[in-house]
Amino acid sequence: MRILFIHQNFPAQFKHLAPALIAQGHQVATLTINPDLGAEWQGVQVFKYQPARGSTPNIHPWVIDFETKIIRGEAAFRAACNLNQLGYRPDLIIAHPGWGESLFLKEVWPKVKLAIYCEFYYILNNGDVDFDPEFYDPDPGEACRLQIKNINNLIHFPLADAGLSPTWWQASTFPPPFREQITVIHDGIDTQAITPNPGITITLDTGLTLSREDEVITYVSRNLEPYRGFHIFMRALPRLLRERPKARVLIIGHHDVSYGARPAYGRTWKQILIDEISPRINPEDWSRVHFLGSLTYPHFIAVLQLSRVHVYLTYPFVLGWSLLEAMSAGCAIVASDTQPLHEAIKHDETGRLVDFFDIHGLVDDITLLLDDPALRQRLGANARDFARAHYDLRSVCLPRQLAWVNDLLAETK
Repeated sequence: MRILFIHQNFPAQFKHLAPALIAQGHQVATLTINPDLGAEWQGVQVFKYQPARGSTPNIHPWVIDFETKIIRGEAAFRAACNLNQLGYRPDLIIAHPGWGESLFLKEVWPKVKLAIYCEFYYILNNGDVDFDPEFYDPDPGEACRLQIKNINNLIHFPLADAGLSPTWWQASTFPPPFREQITVIHDGIDTQAITPNPGITITLDTGLTLSREDEVITYVSRNLEPYRGFHIFMRALPRLLRERPKARVLIIGHHDVSYGARPAYGRTWKQILIDEISPRINPEDWSRVHFLGSLTYPHFIAVLQLSRVHVYLTYPFVLGWSLLEAMSAGCAIVASDTQPLHEAIKHDETGRLVDFFDIHGLVDDITLLLDDPALRQRLGANARDFARAHYDLRSVCLPRQLAWVNDLLAETK
């Protein structure tokens, strides 16, 4: 049967599911704006759409996000109209609705089932927006802005026939009754490929070679920003470096912003935090902090395998893949005691949980693990076992995803 994936940066969350459906004999295509894809990707036929215009200058700030989604939605709609005229009709559409591309596809194929990837529903209370008092916007209009930001989700609810969410907490952010249409299945982690490696060594750009004999502390985020607790981790460094004179700190992440507000005056959060804490760190200690930027995937996994203690912090928001990849690598993890992590990190079983804002508590837990090899071994082994049991791509997540898709296809016959 014909399955059409919609994602502006395909393959993204569908990188395993789409090829697996082809292996089952289905005809799979994608409608995307991803400039890195040609006419075909791993057997997936690639259709492109292109927005015809940009956002309106000086538009009301609450409407900017929604207008962008309308622009992309129209572009995807026009591309779908062209496909329909050429005789292409999918049996099932699976879309990430976050960028608006799937808003109008039912106007082209009204009888085709639409399943949406339910990543996050914006909530004003007890979510990401009001979590961090340092960056909280007290403007009461923030509630109005979030209402507008959720319009895209709200329009999709009556259109969608089913939803898919990677974690129970992310699914819980969606309002009833649509929540009842959401199936929770994680995207999956390849635990066969991501394994502990006691013999791992890496050589940094400085020429320094590190092994498991070194006291390596790791922190990972796609971008170094407050949503992933970068400010908390950086503020822990003066004491951590002072008390651990042999420690090496490896920080992976780009200097842009994925979530939340950008800092003022064209600065980066990395530079802001370096300027804040550097007066409290001597140059010799600074030399033990290594910003690695964005790494290729094999190098990223090698850093996790090297890690003696891995730190993962996040607002109540989307759970990052890197936490589960660190678990699969057998890392001893110190994580923030925030809701997205409770499904994976059980305190003192698969890792240590610490209050997101407790900088001294974070240092205490890192130090506890550095000083206790048996505890590190136990937590790391438990973390890997948990990842294999609950998030393994081939034995758990992909079979469940395939069953979910094929159940939807069966309903279309």
